[in-house]
Amino acid sequence: MPSLSVSTWSLHRTIGDPAFYGPEADNKWGNDAAKPAQISLMEVPARLAALGIYKLEVCHFHLPTTNFGYISAFKAALASAGVELWSVLIDAGDITDPVHRDRDLAWISRWVAVAGALGAKNARVIAGKAPASEESLTRSIVGLKHLATIAKANNVRLTVENWFALLEQPPAVLRLLDALEGNLGLNFDFGNWQGDDKYARLTQIAARSQSSHAKAHFTAAYEIDQADYVRCLDICKTAGFSGVHTLIYDDSNGSDEWRGLQIEQALVEPYL
Repeated sequence: MPSLSVSTWSLHRTIGDPAFYGPEADNKWGNDAAKPAQISLMEVPARLAALGIYKLEVCHFHLPTTNFGYISAFKAALASAGVELWSVLIDAGDITDPVHRDRDLAWISRWVAVAGALGAKNARVIAGKAPASEESLTRSIVGLKHLATIAKANNVRLTVENWFALLEQPPAVLRLLDALEGNLGLNFDFGNWQGDDKYARLTQIAARSQSSHAKAHFTAAYEIDQADYVRCLDICKTAGFSGVHTLIYDDSNGSDEWRGLQIEQALVEPYL
Protein backbone atom coordinates (compact mmCIF):
# COMPACT_ATOMS: atom_id res chain seq x y z
CA MET A 1 0.00 0.00 0.00
CA PRO A 2 1.46 3.42 -0.93
CA SER A 3 2.40 5.84 1.85
CA LEU A 4 3.05 9.57 2.10
CA SER A 5 6.19 11.64 2.59
CA VAL A 6 7.33 15.25 2.25
CA SER A 7 10.59 16.62 0.88
CA THR A 8 12.24 19.53 2.66
CA TRP A 9 12.38 21.19 -0.76
CA SER A 10 8.67 21.80 -0.23
CA LEU A 11 9.57 23.81 2.90
CA HIS A 12 12.63 25.59 1.51
CA ARG A 13 11.36 29.06 2.40
CA THR A 14 9.89 27.94 5.71
CA ILE A 15 13.28 26.75 6.97
CA GLY A 16 15.08 29.93 5.90
CA ASP A 17 15.83 29.56 2.18
CA PRO A 18 19.24 27.87 2.66
CA ALA A 19 21.66 28.40 -0.21
CA PHE A 20 22.30 25.52 -2.60
CA TYR A 21 25.84 24.19 -2.91
CA GLY A 22 27.66 21.27 -4.48
CA PRO A 23 31.10 19.68 -4.83
CA GLU A 24 32.54 22.81 -6.46
CA ALA A 25 32.08 24.70 -3.15
CA ASP A 26 35.33 23.37 -1.71
CA ASN A 27 33.54 20.37 -0.23
CA LYS A 28 31.51 22.55 2.13
CA TRP A 29 29.30 20.42 4.36
CA GLY A 30 26.84 22.94 5.73
CA ASN A 31 25.32 26.32 4.93
CA ASP A 32 23.63 29.09 6.89
CA ALA A 33 20.08 30.07 6.05
CA ALA A 34 19.78 33.07 3.77
CA LYS A 35 16.66 34.40 5.54
CA PRO A 36 15.12 34.15 9.01
CA ALA A 37 13.51 30.74 9.33
CA GLN A 38 9.94 30.25 10.49
CA ILE A 39 10.99 26.90 11.94
CA SER A 40 14.24 24.97 12.01
CA LEU A 41 14.85 21.70 10.22
CA MET A 42 14.88 20.10 13.67
CA GLU A 43 11.22 21.09 14.12
CA VAL A 44 10.03 19.73 10.76
CA PRO A 45 9.40 16.10 11.87
CA ALA A 46 6.94 17.13 14.59
CA ARG A 47 5.11 19.48 12.22
CA LEU A 48 4.76 16.69 9.65
CA ALA A 49 3.48 14.26 12.26
CA ALA A 50 0.80 16.83 13.15
CA LEU A 51 -0.39 16.57 9.52
CA GLY A 52 -0.46 12.77 9.71
CA ILE A 53 2.68 12.37 7.58
CA TYR A 54 5.35 10.07 8.96
CA LYS A 55 8.07 10.03 6.32
CA LEU A 56 10.53 12.76 5.32
CA GLU A 57 13.10 13.41 2.60
CA VAL A 58 15.90 15.89 3.32
CA CYS A 59 17.85 17.80 0.67
CA HIS A 60 21.57 17.67 1.38
CA PHE A 61 21.94 21.47 1.49
CA HIS A 62 19.17 21.81 4.07
CA LEU A 63 21.32 20.16 6.73
CA PRO A 64 23.10 23.02 8.54
CA THR A 65 25.93 20.71 9.60
CA THR A 66 26.84 17.06 9.51
CA ASN A 67 28.71 16.90 12.79
CA PHE A 68 27.98 14.03 15.14
CA GLY A 69 26.03 16.13 17.63
CA TYR A 70 23.62 17.47 15.03
CA ILE A 71 23.10 14.09 13.40
CA SER A 72 22.31 12.54 16.79
CA ALA A 73 19.89 15.35 17.69
CA PHE A 74 18.10 15.15 14.35
CA LYS A 75 17.72 11.39 14.63
CA ALA A 76 16.24 11.93 18.09
CA ALA A 77 13.79 14.52 16.70
CA LEU A 78 12.69 12.08 14.03
CA ALA A 79 12.25 9.28 16.56
CA SER A 80 10.32 11.51 18.96
CA ALA A 81 7.87 12.46 16.20
CA GLY A 82 7.60 8.90 14.89
CA VAL A 83 8.86 10.04 11.47
CA GLU A 84 11.06 7.89 9.23
CA LEU A 85 13.85 9.52 7.23
CA TRP A 86 12.91 8.04 3.89
CA SER A 87 15.70 9.57 1.81
CA VAL A 88 18.54 12.05 1.68
CA LEU A 89 18.40 13.89 -1.65
CA ILE A 90 21.92 14.53 -2.89
CA ASP A 91 21.05 17.31 -5.29
CA ALA A 92 24.44 18.09 -6.85
CA GLY A 93 27.34 16.45 -8.63
CA ASP A 94 27.71 14.92 -12.08
CA ILE A 95 29.27 11.47 -12.37
CA THR A 96 29.17 11.77 -16.17
CA ASP A 97 31.26 14.95 -16.30
CA PRO A 98 34.53 14.13 -18.16
CA VAL A 99 36.53 16.71 -16.17
CA HIS A 100 35.09 16.72 -12.65
CA ARG A 101 33.75 13.17 -12.44
CA ASP A 102 36.23 11.92 -9.82
CA ARG A 103 35.76 14.99 -7.63
CA ASP A 104 31.97 14.72 -7.82
CA LEU A 105 31.97 10.97 -7.23
CA ALA A 106 34.03 11.43 -4.06
CA TRP A 107 31.74 14.22 -2.84
CA ILE A 108 28.58 12.19 -3.50
CA SER A 109 30.14 9.19 -1.78
CA ARG A 110 30.62 11.21 1.40
CA TRP A 111 26.98 12.26 1.31
CA VAL A 112 25.84 8.66 0.87
CA ALA A 113 27.74 7.92 4.09
CA VAL A 114 25.97 10.86 5.78
CA ALA A 115 22.63 9.37 4.71
CA GLY A 116 23.64 6.17 6.43
CA ALA A 117 24.70 7.99 9.60
CA LEU A 118 21.29 9.71 9.68
CA GLY A 119 19.51 6.37 9.42
CA ALA A 120 17.94 7.16 6.04
CA LYS A 121 16.42 4.31 4.07
CA ASN A 122 17.62 5.73 0.73
CA ALA A 123 20.12 8.12 -0.80
CA ARG A 124 18.97 9.64 -4.09
CA VAL A 125 21.75 10.74 -6.42
CA ILE A 126 21.89 12.32 -9.87
CA ALA A 127 22.59 9.66 -12.50
CA GLY A 128 24.24 12.21 -14.78
CA LYS A 129 23.72 15.53 -16.50
CA ALA A 130 25.30 14.72 -19.87
CA PRO A 131 22.99 13.83 -22.78
CA ALA A 132 22.50 10.10 -23.12
CA SER A 133 25.13 8.37 -25.26
CA GLU A 134 27.01 5.12 -25.03
CA GLU A 135 29.90 6.95 -23.36
CA SER A 136 27.84 8.89 -20.81
CA LEU A 137 25.67 5.91 -19.91
CA THR A 138 28.77 3.77 -19.37
CA ARG A 139 30.28 6.47 -17.12
CA SER A 140 27.06 6.61 -15.15
CA ILE A 141 26.82 2.83 -14.74
CA VAL A 142 30.42 2.60 -13.48
CA GLY A 143 29.86 5.46 -11.05
CA LEU A 144 26.53 4.12 -9.81
CA LYS A 145 28.02 0.68 -9.17
CA HIS A 146 30.68 2.34 -7.02
CA LEU A 147 28.06 4.36 -5.14
CA ALA A 148 25.82 1.31 -4.70
CA THR A 149 28.68 -0.47 -2.94
CA ILE A 150 29.11 2.47 -0.58
CA ALA A 151 25.37 2.65 -0.01
CA LYS A 152 25.19 -1.02 0.90
CA ALA A 153 28.05 -0.61 3.37
CA ASN A 154 26.11 2.24 5.00
CA ASN A 155 22.76 0.38 5.08
CA VAL A 156 20.99 2.64 2.59
CA ARG A 157 19.55 1.97 -0.86
CA LEU A 158 20.87 3.99 -3.77
CA THR A 159 18.22 5.57 -6.00
CA VAL A 160 18.03 7.85 -9.03
CA GLU A 161 15.14 9.66 -10.71
CA ASN A 162 14.06 10.63 -14.22
CA TRP A 163 16.01 13.87 -14.08
CA PHE A 164 18.52 15.83 -16.18
CA ALA A 165 19.61 15.11 -19.74
CA LEU A 166 20.95 11.60 -19.19
CA LEU A 167 17.56 10.26 -18.13
CA GLU A 168 15.20 12.20 -20.37
CA GLN A 169 13.98 9.05 -22.11
CA PRO A 170 12.70 5.72 -20.71
CA PRO A 171 15.27 3.49 -22.47
CA ALA A 172 18.13 5.21 -20.62
CA VAL A 173 16.33 4.87 -17.28
CA LEU A 174 15.63 1.19 -17.85
CA ARG A 175 19.17 0.51 -19.01
CA LEU A 176 20.66 1.87 -15.78
CA LEU A 177 18.24 -0.12 -13.64
CA ASP A 178 19.02 -3.32 -15.53
CA ALA A 179 22.78 -2.71 -15.42
CA LEU A 180 22.73 -2.30 -11.61
CA GLU A 181 20.99 -5.69 -11.24
CA GLY A 182 18.67 -4.74 -8.39
CA ASN A 183 21.11 -2.47 -6.57
CA LEU A 184 19.48 0.74 -7.76
CA GLY A 185 16.01 2.08 -7.05
CA LEU A 186 13.95 4.52 -9.11
CA ASN A 187 12.15 7.63 -7.93
CA PHE A 188 9.35 8.56 -10.35
CA ASP A 189 9.13 12.37 -10.62
CA PHE A 190 5.83 13.78 -11.92
CA GLY A 191 7.24 17.09 -13.09
CA ASN A 192 10.73 16.56 -14.50
CA TRP A 193 9.54 15.40 -17.92
CA GLN A 194 7.50 17.71 -20.13
CA GLY A 195 6.11 17.63 -23.67
CA ASP A 196 3.22 15.99 -25.49
CA ASP A 197 4.59 12.51 -24.82
CA LYS A 198 5.17 13.07 -21.09
CA TYR A 199 2.53 10.56 -19.95
CA ALA A 200 3.56 7.93 -22.47
CA ARG A 201 7.14 8.17 -21.25
CA LEU A 202 6.16 8.08 -17.58
CA THR A 203 4.02 5.00 -18.20
CA GLN A 204 7.10 3.13 -19.44
CA ILE A 205 8.98 3.55 -16.15
CA ALA A 206 6.18 3.58 -13.55
CA ALA A 207 6.29 -0.14 -12.83
CA ARG A 208 10.00 0.07 -11.95
CA SER A 209 9.52 2.84 -9.38
CA GLN A 210 9.82 2.40 -5.62
CA SER A 211 8.97 6.00 -4.80
CA SER A 212 7.64 9.14 -6.41
CA HIS A 213 8.14 12.87 -6.26
CA ALA A 214 4.50 13.89 -6.45
CA LYS A 215 5.25 17.32 -7.83
CA ALA A 216 2.28 19.40 -8.95
CA HIS A 217 2.16 22.28 -11.41
CA PHE A 218 0.42 25.38 -10.08
CA THR A 219 -1.15 27.73 -12.65
CA ALA A 220 -1.52 30.53 -10.06
CA ALA A 221 -1.12 30.83 -6.31
CA TYR A 222 -2.59 27.64 -4.81
CA GLU A 223 -4.33 26.82 -8.12
CA ILE A 224 -3.19 23.28 -8.88
CA ASP A 225 -3.27 21.68 -12.32
CA GLN A 226 -5.42 18.86 -10.99
CA ALA A 227 -5.81 17.05 -14.30
CA ASP A 228 -2.04 16.63 -14.69
CA TYR A 229 -1.53 15.62 -11.07
CA VAL A 230 -4.29 13.05 -11.04
CA ARG A 231 -3.15 11.58 -14.34
CA CYS A 232 0.33 11.00 -12.92
CA LEU A 233 -1.19 9.40 -9.83
CA ASP A 234 -3.33 7.19 -12.05
CA ILE A 235 -0.25 6.08 -14.00
CA CYS A 236 1.31 4.96 -10.72
CA LYS A 237 -1.86 3.18 -9.61
CA THR A 238 -2.25 1.34 -12.90
CA ALA A 239 1.38 0.19 -12.68
CA GLY A 240 0.73 -1.32 -9.25
CA PHE A 241 2.81 1.29 -7.42
CA SER A 242 3.07 0.46 -3.71
CA GLY A 243 5.89 2.75 -2.66
CA VAL A 244 6.18 6.21 -1.13
CA HIS A 245 4.59 9.32 -2.66
CA THR A 246 6.68 12.31 -1.59
CA LEU A 247 4.88 15.64 -1.85
CA ILE A 248 6.87 18.31 -3.70
CA TYR A 249 5.44 21.81 -3.41
CA ASP A 250 7.31 24.20 -5.72
CA ASP A 251 5.14 27.26 -6.38
CA SER A 252 6.80 30.69 -6.32
CA ASN A 253 3.37 32.37 -6.30
CA GLY A 254 2.18 30.71 -3.10
CA SER A 255 4.26 31.65 -0.06
CA ASP A 256 2.42 29.46 2.45
CA GLU A 257 4.19 26.17 1.87
CA TRP A 258 2.09 24.29 4.43
CA ARG A 259 -1.07 25.32 2.58
CA GLY A 260 0.39 24.14 -0.72
CA LEU A 261 1.36 20.79 0.77
CA GLN A 262 -2.13 20.25 2.12
CA ILE A 263 -3.61 20.90 -1.34
CA GLU A 264 -1.39 18.15 -2.75
CA GLN A 265 -1.99 15.87 0.23
CA ALA A 266 -5.76 15.99 -0.31
CA LEU A 267 -5.33 14.74 -3.90
CA VAL A 268 -2.81 12.01 -3.06
CA GLU A 269 -4.56 10.54 -0.03
CA PRO A 270 -7.22 8.62 -2.06
CA TYR A 271 -4.33 6.72 -3.69
CA LEU A 272 -2.83 5.55 -0.39
